Amino acid sequence: MDDPATLAGIADTAAALLREHSDFARLRAVTEPAGGWDQALWHRFATDLGFAGLAIPESCGGAGMGPAALAAVAEILGGALAPIPWFETAVLAAGVLTAAGSDFALAGIAAGHAIATLIMPDHAGNGPVIANNRLCGDACCVPFGAAADIFVIARDDTGITLAGLPRDTPGITVTALVSMDVTRPLARVQFDGVDITPHRLAPAGAAAPALHAALRDARLVLAAEAVGGMQRSLDETIAYARQRVQFGRVIGGFQAIKHRLADMKSELEAARSALAWGLAALHAGGGETECAAALAFCAEAYHRLTADAIQLHGGIGFTWDHHAHLFFKRARGTLTLLGTPGHHRETLAAALLDTALDAA
Repeated sequence: MDDPATLAGIADTAAALLREHSDFARLRAVTEPAGGWDQALWHRFATDLGFAGLAIPESCGGAGMGPAALAAVAEILGGALAPIPWFETAVLAAGVLTAAGSDFALAGIAAGHAIATLIMPDHAGNGPVIANNRLCGDACCVPFGAAADIFVIARDDTGITLAGLPRDTPGITVTALVSMDVTRPLARVQFDGVDITPHRLAPAGAAAPALHAALRDARLVLAAEAVGGMQRSLDETIAYARQRVQFGRVIGGFQAIKHRLADMKSELEAARSALAWGLAALHAGGGETECAAALAFCAEAYHRLTADAIQLHGGIGFTWDHHAHLFFKRARGTLTLLGTPGHHRETLAAALLDTALDAA
């Protein structure tokens, strides 16, 4: 696990940048068009500070750090709802490439010059298919797909296949979508018989472990992002409760409001514990089931807490002009981005059953 002082320094640096260059007014301005995102903030974050290459090997221009560093940054970004493709590029795509032992595009990602995103089937198996080494079909709801320069493809029709496709590869069409969560824009990516033969990233037998390792780490990082969003939502709600006056008193003085805020704080601390549990499991050399369970818990807690935040803000909390709904929509997207909480609990249950059977 990375040194705590180093992690704190990374988090402080990220937070300082976001305080100076990211707020809700700017967020709304840059996300007004469908698929819009903060390109200037991305340049500062990825190129100037090098945060796109945190977990990329030093041999490819990265910092060679682990999931704990990614989680520290994700928590800060989650609190700011920063509309930049950091999670998709530095965690998902770069994680798969690094785990597969491929240096494809990693130098460009580490330098902040390339944006990448991961495309894989949903849990119903829907998505583009590979037949005779050609990729065909649509990938719907690809996060930051319209901004991506690189598409990392993971498909498991006959065993996991990993491929890295530049955006300008013939046969690829990208269409920006109107997304519920404007801070994580989605796109449809269509593949019309794209030959993946020259774009394969890993030999047979290495692709599946690489994908599983990358998704394990990504689930923990997404849980950290949820914790960051929970903390900011709670902070904003407490601040509002301290200044909103009703019946001649600030509403934070009413017992019912105090109880709701205490429940939100309990949700947050439980989520932090789940995140720490997952990090400890990764440090011990395991973590697949723990990271899945941590994301399941944190995603659901995030969703509940942001719903409570909207209610405790009263009438203003339900308006488009207030930012409470932005956190709620990010939380709703988090529930399904890397699998539903139900899917993660099934993974945990299956692992516990296997352990029990082995011990019997």
